[in-house]
Amino acid sequence: TIKNFHYMNWTTDDTFIYAFYSRVLMQVSVANEFIREAANLAVDEALKARYIDEARVLRDIAYYHAIDTFGNVPFADENSIVGEVPQQKPRAELFDWLVEDISGVIANKYLPEGPLANGHIGMGAAKFLLAKLYLNAEVYTGTAKWAECASVLKDIMDDGYSLHTTSAGVYPAYQELFLADNDKLGEEIIFAVQQDGLNTKSYGVTNYIIFASTGGEMDVTKVGISSGWGGLRTTPEFYDKFDGKDARNLFYTSTQKKDIDDIGDFTNGYAFMKFLNINSDGTPGKEAGFVDTDFPMMRYADVLLMAAECELHGAPCNGKASFDAVRARAGLDPIALTAENLIDERGRELYQECWRRSDLIRFGKFTSGYNWQWKGNTKEGKDVESYRTLFPIPASDLTANSNLVQNDGYISSTK
Repeated sequence: TIKNFHYMNWTTDDTFIYAFYSRVLMQVSVANEFIREAANLAVDEALKARYIDEARVLRDIAYYHAIDTFGNVPFADENSIVGEVPQQKPRAELFDWLVEDISGVIANKYLPEGPLANGHIGMGAAKFLLAKLYLNAEVYTGTAKWAECASVLKDIMDDGYSLHTTSAGVYPAYQELFLADNDKLGEEIIFAVQQDGLNTKSYGVTNYIIFASTGGEMDVTKVGISSGWGGLRTTPEFYDKFDGKDARNLFYTSTQKKDIDDIGDFTNGYAFMKFLNINSDGTPGKEAGFVDTDFPMMRYADVLLMAAECELHGAPCNGKASFDAVRARAGLDPIALTAENLIDERGRELYQECWRRSDLIRFGKFTSGYNWQWKGNTKEGKDVESYRTLFPIPASDLTANSNLVQNDGYISSTK
């Protein structure tokens, strides 16, 4: 049923929805257990406090994914009784809890400030997550928080981060953020999910992005992998948003069709060449079967684009200069800061980094107002039901937990 996500006609018993929902809540459970156990350890108190707050932010990242994709979810924290069936927390209440929890971590000042290059959660990650919550506050609660978002972003801008603009090797500076040795780019990458071809082997994260983006007649040696899976491609509507001189125009086109006549044929649709298992000097990663490329979940470029969005909504945050800086790194001239230009710029800058869905929802273009080939299961694309801005609570969890109520619009045999 993976094609159903492109068609936007998924159902309540979809395996992939269940898998993501389960993984998010498992992350919460693991973090809760760590916080409970770590609190009782007889170790250095300062280090213990830092690691507990790192775990809190990791838990808050998981809950951020929950509030963004499912809205109303079962809730538990470190104070909950283990084994007790959790109650469902409404989306707006979860938002308030998350803001309070992340703000508490920031106030504690246990996390290290400024750029990090070692995969740990620092203060920048906590602030970035708080800014993302405020950015989407109107979607999550019905009440906008643009001034609050701008305040957090200004704080991040004073923390020593910067755009990575100087290439160290054979690739443009932008693409170096998505190469096998991107772990040394802490000036822009605020937090990354680490991957290593020898020590952190996974079929998910960037291993999935890179292998699934490769197929057809693409040269796998230029990607740094053993063989492609032949899955991910872009739509012509999205590709047309790129200028030919844009440094972010990282697509493989030569043996691909631009139009998607058959969504199951990898050669239909241009392929991605953004994430590679290649080092900045052109040498391959350590392993061809698993990648070294970290997944940059939080980048300073996103901070600058969020600042531009705040300015559009009347919360000054050096937004136009920030918008222009992101474009300049891509080799593009300044343009007017408008809503249409900004949502397109976010797409060009952040594609394959997992923000596009929530961005389109926030700009009112996810279910209607912007269509692509095969949206709505028709080649020309069409609007879909507005309730699909949220995924359904999996039918299996509704059966297991009588406290849960299904999200509006979805029909479930359970509730």
